[in-house]
Amino acid sequence: MALLYASRSSRKATAGLVVRQLGRAAHLEFVDRAVGVVGVGVGVGGVAGGGSAVRSAVDSGAVGGIGVSFLQCPSWGAVKSGWDAESLGWYQGARLVGAGLVLYRWLPRVRRCLAYLPEGPMIDWFGERTGTEVAEWLGPLVEGLRRRGAFAVKLGPKVVSRIWSVATLKQAMAGGGQWRLGDVPADYVDARADELSRRLRALGWRRARPGGDGFTDFQPRYLFRLPLAGRSEEQISAGFSQQWRRNIRLSQRADVHVACVGRSWLPEFHRLYVETAARGWFTPRPLEYFQRMFDAFDEEDPQRIRLYIARRGNEALAAATMVRVGSYAWYSYGASANQGREYRPSNALQWRMIQDCVADGMNVYDLRGIGDSLDPAHHLYGLLRFKAGLGGEAVEYLGEWDYPINPVLYRAFQFYLARR
Repeated sequence: MALLYASRSSRKATAGLVVRQLGRAAHLEFVDRAVGVVGVGVGVGGVAGGGSAVRSAVDSGAVGGIGVSFLQCPSWGAVKSGWDAESLGWYQGARLVGAGLVLYRWLPRVRRCLAYLPEGPMIDWFGERTGTEVAEWLGPLVEGLRRRGAFAVKLGPKVVSRIWSVATLKQAMAGGGQWRLGDVPADYVDARADELSRRLRALGWRRARPGGDGFTDFQPRYLFRLPLAGRSEEQISAGFSQQWRRNIRLSQRADVHVACVGRSWLPEFHRLYVETAARGWFTPRPLEYFQRMFDAFDEEDPQRIRLYIARRGNEALAAATMVRVGSYAWYSYGASANQGREYRPSNALQWRMIQDCVADGMNVYDLRGIGDSLDPAHHLYGLLRFKAGLGGEAVEYLGEWDYPINPVLYRAFQFYLARR
């Protein structure tokens, strides 16, 4: 079935779209153009504070454009050791109309790989700009990756499916009777996302199984973000919970100071990160990973990544990284010390990062993944509560989708993932 779909779609697309290797400069130019066309982060409304259900369209899934993620920038391929990386472009004649960063993870001994496009590719998923059906986009992609040795293709459309206002979220967390975010009626539902899901399934694509606290996919399916467009610092902070505002004032009285610092502070960030990992029972990435990230991002754009440190006196208490593409900013990695948490350095850190986003004209501050459990006893509930305290909105993306090219290897790979 996989090869039949690839060959049928590629024949259909021959007269329309062709996928071929893309140079780094052309890839970056496409990212810049997509950011400019879509206005990444430019909303038409917003679900903020205690607002009612309004459409908050800040990326491709909501405005019919091309969603842009830092995970689809060429620099991300240089960050991911253990993966090969390649930029691909969709051409309509001589015109570049889509782009994607593909990461290849090779299996030992068999020379077959998983081809993965995290939060990508950057294409017109709904066909509203180009009039191109999703089969015409994905057919030549699957065929090209099959020739490169892929046993399966995994991609993650940057398409918003549902949005919950913070008021709806907090009501559910207070005991609305639902135990999963997905069971809570959303304030905004994009019917086009449901139709896209139907078409992907009809073409043989498979979405990750439900469950896994919203983290079944390689990238989180649920996230929390704070719309900033057209809002002042005062308006944004007015949407914070009372606890958040108290914690910010407490950190100020305790003389916690936050600074945006250079990469020379990465060892101090990593020390805090290792403490956080021990406290949270997860395996920390090595310092070299973050050094490689800063090297790759800085080479691509000096404003792509920033490091923030919260200190009290000479003691570093918390740290975080922020990534930017266009007018969209992501809170990437956070860390905090075991001591000094009573001074609320993490709240001070987030507030400074938000203030810098407002000053620099960012339209969205994305706090990345949240779990979908609303059970107060769940280990991810505290993360959800922390992020919800900022106001904003919870978002569900379409999720990641797999296309098995070699069903036997694909099943073996799924078995491996289940046992990790």
